[in-house]
Amino acid sequence: MIRALVITVSNRASAGIYEDKSGPLLAELLRREAGCDVVAGPLVVPDGEAVERALRDGLAGGYDVIVTTGGTGLTPMDLTPEMTARVISREIPGIAEAIRQSNREKVPTSILSRGLAGQAGDTLIVNLPGSSGGVRDGVAVLAPILRHAVDQVRGGDHPR
Repeated sequence: MIRALVITVSNRASAGIYEDKSGPLLAELLRREAGCDVVAGPLVVPDGEAVERALRDGLAGGYDVIVTTGGTGLTPMDLTPEMTARVISREIPGIAEAIRQSNREKVPTSILSRGLAGQAGDTLIVNLPGSSGGVRDGVAVLAPILRHAVDQVRGGDHPR
């Protein structure tokens, strides 16, 4: 089973101004649609340096995949991609592009997400938008490829 960590990036949710809704949805979809064991979280952190710390803690925890929700937009405080770039060693641009394009016909602004996907050691890290729709679209892209991607990141061979 794939061990997954969900991190919600939200200044307001982390301050208790409102309840995190995208993180619990992401955890549930990863369980149901991708067969993941979401053993902790969602962890809710403010944008900025706290994201990098949470990602590094997740790496130390030995998770197979860490999926973030939030902080991928264009506002000055949306820094999840920058913090993710500090942690990953190899970018996997096809995943991020597929997520951006997955529902572009209905949500043209989805292409404004700057989320990244990449590898850090033996862990796959994927940034999703902070909206419930963005989480649903992201998991729809991830679910069919997640097991193979995690296997590849860990050095697996292509199935024959």
